[in-house]
Amino acid sequence: MITTERPRRTERSANTVLRRLDSGQLLLICAAGLVAVAGIAHTAAVGLDRPQIAVGFGALIAVGELARLTMPGNREVAPIGAAAALGYTLLLDLSQNQLKHSALQVVAVIAVGMLAGALPHLAVGRPPRLDGMARRLLTGALLAFAFRPLADPLYRLTEAPTSTWWPALAVMVALIVATVMIDVLVAAWLRSEQVRTAFRVAVRDELNMALPLGAAVGSSGVLLALATHSMDLVALLVFAAPLLVTQVAFRKYAGIRATYLQTVRALSRVTEVGGYVEPGHSRRVSRLALAIGRELGMAEPELLELEYAALMHDIGQLSLRDPIPGGATVLSEPEQARRIAELGAEVIKQTGVLDRVAEVVRRQCDPIADDPPLSSRIIKVANAYDDLVGPSTDRDRAGAALERIRLAPGGAYDPHALEALARVIDRGRL
Repeated sequence: MITTERPRRTERSANTVLRRLDSGQLLLICAAGLVAVAGIAHTAAVGLDRPQIAVGFGALIAVGELARLTMPGNREVAPIGAAAALGYTLLLDLSQNQLKHSALQVVAVIAVGMLAGALPHLAVGRPPRLDGMARRLLTGALLAFAFRPLADPLYRLTEAPTSTWWPALAVMVALIVATVMIDVLVAAWLRSEQVRTAFRVAVRDELNMALPLGAAVGSSGVLLALATHSMDLVALLVFAAPLLVTQVAFRKYAGIRATYLQTVRALSRVTEVGGYVEPGHSRRVSRLALAIGRELGMAEPELLELEYAALMHDIGQLSLRDPIPGGATVLSEPEQARRIAELGAEVIKQTGVLDRVAEVVRRQCDPIADDPPLSSRIIKVANAYDDLVGPSTDRDRAGAALERIRLAPGGAYDPHALEALARVIDRGRL
């Protein structure tokens, strides 16, 4: 029984992963697989050039892949491995001995290093994101195919009687910038499909994430390549250390952000446990508000504040002596709803770090004429819809709720948020 169940579980797990991948991700993974196979096959056929150097950089890539981290927005990155791959790609010489490894050998070293670093994660049931690995491999391959044909003429320039490193450095920086921009565009294309956001918004978000980490990785890779001119493989350790410190800082930031979100989610359940709102109401409003925000082109920092505020939008109901039936503030008097919002904002302000979120919650019941923040308008629409529909997936009920919100007197709801809500519901994907 055990021997037959394990393959079935593995097969189900593989099928689940494949179902979650869209066509863009599958295309990216297939392209990376073909490039990796070509690089490994070519290197196996002709042999490694300077094996000790290839093994050293491959080992550092594996360590970087082993120490990968997940950044905000569920982005998987491996900065140490990326810097090592970058350094190996840009190598001109080692201790003033010219290196002539090909672009396909670079691809093979990156691919094998990434696979070696992923194996321990697979062994403990934490498989890497295939699209993330594919992007990292293709980015390295793209830079390798662009730079390695130029390595020999650039090396001659550095060894000429009037030798200078400036042309080589300029080429390195230009190609890194171009490669990073291509990677940003690919990442934005994939993300726009996955989270249903506008491509231009996805590009802006990816740039904001890529610039600080990309600058650290790029500078480390270039310094590593230049340092090997007068140093041996010790340069791997010397220049990996600053990047390790940077990675620790990014990991702490990601951990703090994850803890904040978990705390906010726990707080949002207090109203459900106390019977003030229907079970799952806060989570449904949060998902719906995020979908509307993406439809309206909000950036990631704004979406994070929107998520916090949507999760805690009803926390002011804890001050009520008698709960509103079903917790549906859309059916309560405007003054009572406004009072609940103000009390909720006061509770959130006590944290001392979520003042902007408190302001969004406080103004969620303001009329449109008072120009409340966009996040407040979105929460008001999402809350009203869930108050009327709840967990139901009935299309007629959803249509009736939308019509009722549209017909609310005095322009109570933002028309743009309403139209975005209609498009989200029509797609049926939250």
